[in-house]
Amino acid sequence: MKIVNNINDHIFRGYDIRGIYEKDLTVDVAYTIGLAFGTKLKNENKTFTIIGYDNRESSPILFEALTKGINETGIDVISVGLVTTPMYYFALNHFKATSGIMITASHNPKEYNGFKITFNGIYNAYGEYIQQFKEFIKQKQFTTGNGNLIHKNIETDYINYITSSINLGPNKPKVVIDCGNGTASIIVKKIFDKLNIDYIPLYCDSNPDYPNHHPDPSVEENLKDLKETVVKTNSHIGLAFDGDGDRMGLVDENGKMIPCDHFMIIVIRDILHKLPDKRILFDVKCSKALEDEIIKLGGIPICYRTGNSYMRAKVYEDNILFGGELSGHVFFNDKFYGFDDGIYAALRMIEILSHNDKKVSELLENINIYYATNELKIETPDDVKFKKVEQVKEYCLNKGYNILTIDGCKVLFDDGFALIRASNTGPNITTRYEAKSKERLKVIQEEFDTLIHNLK
Repeated sequence: MKIVNNINDHIFRGYDIRGIYEKDLTVDVAYTIGLAFGTKLKNENKTFTIIGYDNRESSPILFEALTKGINETGIDVISVGLVTTPMYYFALNHFKATSGIMITASHNPKEYNGFKITFNGIYNAYGEYIQQFKEFIKQKQFTTGNGNLIHKNIETDYINYITSSINLGPNKPKVVIDCGNGTASIIVKKIFDKLNIDYIPLYCDSNPDYPNHHPDPSVEENLKDLKETVVKTNSHIGLAFDGDGDRMGLVDENGKMIPCDHFMIIVIRDILHKLPDKRILFDVKCSKALEDEIIKLGGIPICYRTGNSYMRAKVYEDNILFGGELSGHVFFNDKFYGFDDGIYAALRMIEILSHNDKKVSELLENINIYYATNELKIETPDDVKFKKVEQVKEYCLNKGYNILTIDGCKVLFDDGFALIRASNTGPNITTRYEAKSKERLKVIQEEFDTLIHNLK
């Protein structure tokens, strides 16, 4: 393997390093990143790190190259092998590690792969930390040494931990689980079997070709078979997981997709009165209905920027007991570690149903009604998208609009919002609109769609 001098800058994204395997992310690139990562740890007087990988075909290949680079700097690698991202997070805590890399491209298409990196063992590097690491790699001042590769199996410990805080009640909901052939397939059945949950598995065999549908539960199209199976089998709930297992999607007993911000409403209705700290964290994409419900129940709403790296850091640094984002990342910090785990979120939903005679749809009765678009993507080159978002901000300031700029530009109207932000995972501007009426939603969307289209 050889050191790469011209790594594509665009693989260093907002939350991770991510690119197309054998194009931007080659074996030699992984080896070079390993050398830089190991050198950085050596400079910080660290001696070992944790590495795990998902079920993509390229993951074990990149693992070999990455660990070779790390070992050659004198840093030991504890490999936890094929794991979900939450299992890797558990391993960081279990081994009291202060660094680690998870090899995954999450929900991206199968030709992609990437590295989620932590330099503190608590949350993933993001934003400026990723950019600083990029510059560190370019210096190529790599140390040398002879580190060891140590293999550890954490499956039993993880299963024991994730099930230990779940207290199922007298009711036994019937559940359909859809892994989309992603990495959750390797562990979810063992967890559900241990808790004696009545479930029907759907696409729960690991297959990195994702032959049935793309494993991204935030996209409704991917839940088609789950919806149909829930209705056909008279199940109480459908649960779906993304490619690396850190996000969950939800379908109610009628086969209706329940967005994550509405799932959060179900959770806070169940737990807020038990929490000593009433702050609830959510991202800028979430519906106003969630904020309304938090306030109604006596909680304190905290709106923050999108991205599980940012959200996890906020949960940890401010010790927030519960939070989540629209994409499906949910952070339980009440009787769990506080990292995002799709399977654990599913267990908490099942726990709520097991203590409740209400159906999922009934648990959402009497929430404030808003009409919203899905998250919409406008293809925009990486070197242009941030400039265009700044132009949107200037337009809003000139119009005298009330805006929130913690993540892109969120325009706050009395009866709705417009959100325009640069994607941190691809060459896109993403938008989302919401209003109290369909008519008002149309007006808001047309104003900003037209604006963005006319920007140069």
